[in-house]
Amino acid sequence: MASKSIRQATSGRERASEHEGFLRHEGYKWLKIALVISGVTLLIYAFNDVQPKPNGGSIYGYTTGTIGVGLILWLAWLGVRKRDIRPGRFSLKSWTSAHVYLGLSLIIIGSLHTGFDFGWNVHTLAYVLMMLVIGSGIFGIAAYASLPQALSANRGETTQIQMLDNLRMLDRQINEAAQPLDAEGAATVQLALHDDPFGGGLLARLSGRYSKCGTRAALAAIRARAKRTDGETDPYDHVEVLLERKRSALSRIRKHLRLKGLLEVWLYVHVPLTFALIAALFVHIVSVFYYW
Repeated sequence: MASKSIRQATSGRERASEHEGFLRHEGYKWLKIALVISGVTLLIYAFNDVQPKPNGGSIYGYTTGTIGVGLILWLAWLGVRKRDIRPGRFSLKSWTSAHVYLGLSLIIIGSLHTGFDFGWNVHTLAYVLMMLVIGSGIFGIAAYASLPQALSANRGETTQIQMLDNLRMLDRQINEAAQPLDAEGAATVQLALHDDPFGGGLLARLSGRYSKCGTRAALAAIRARAKRTDGETDPYDHVEVLLERKRSALSRIRKHLRLKGLLEVWLYVHVPLTFALIAALFVHIVSVFYYW
C-alpha cells in the first residue's frame, strides 16, 4: 500500500513537471542562479574603491568579460541542443530556462564590463549587438508566454488544414450561387474567387491588414447591388451571405497565420544577431589583446 502511494506521488510530480513551463522550471532554479551571479557582480563593482571605476581593461573587466563571453557562447549552443532532446538534469526545458535567465543576467554583466565607457568602436558595437539579441529574446519570451493560448482559442477545434478546406468549399458554393447573376454581378464575385487571400507579403501577415482583399471588396459591391435591386434580390442575398461567411473564415485564418508569424519571426532577428554578436566579440577580443 505504501509503495503504491509512493508511486502515485512520484507520478503526480512527473506530470506536474511535464506541464511546468520553462520559466518556472525546478522552482525558478535558473532565475535564482542568475540573480546570485548578477548580485555578486554588482556588489563587487559597487564596493570597489578604485577610481575611476573598473572598466573593460581592469582585472574586474577581464573577469566579467570572460564570464560574459563564456555565457554567450554557451547560450548560443541552445540551437544545437534543440536537436538532442532527452530527459534529465540537462533537458531541453532546463536548458531553455537557463538560456532565458542567464541571458538576462548579461545585461548587468555586460554593462559593468564596459565600465559605461562607450564610443564609436567595435567594443561598443559588440555591446549594442548583445543588447539587441537580449531585446529580441525578451520579445520571444513574451510571444511564447501569450500567443499559443490565443492561437488555440482562435483555431478552436479545427486544424489549419480544415480551415483551408472550409475556404475552398465556400469558394465552390460562391461560384455556384453566382451563376444566376448578371455579367456585372458575376464579375464582382470573381474578385473574391481569383484574389490571393494571403497576398500582401510579410508585413500584411504580421499586421493582419490586407488592404487589397478581393473578398472584402466583392462583399461591399454585392451588398450595395442587393440594396439597389428590387424583385431580384434572392441571388444577390445568397451570394452576400456566402461572401460574409468567406470574409469571416478568411479573418480567422489570417489571424491564425498572424499569431504563428509572431511566434516565429523574432527568430529571424534573434539568430542572425547572435551570429553577428559572436563575430563582433571575436574582433573585440582580438583587438583588446593586440593593443594590450
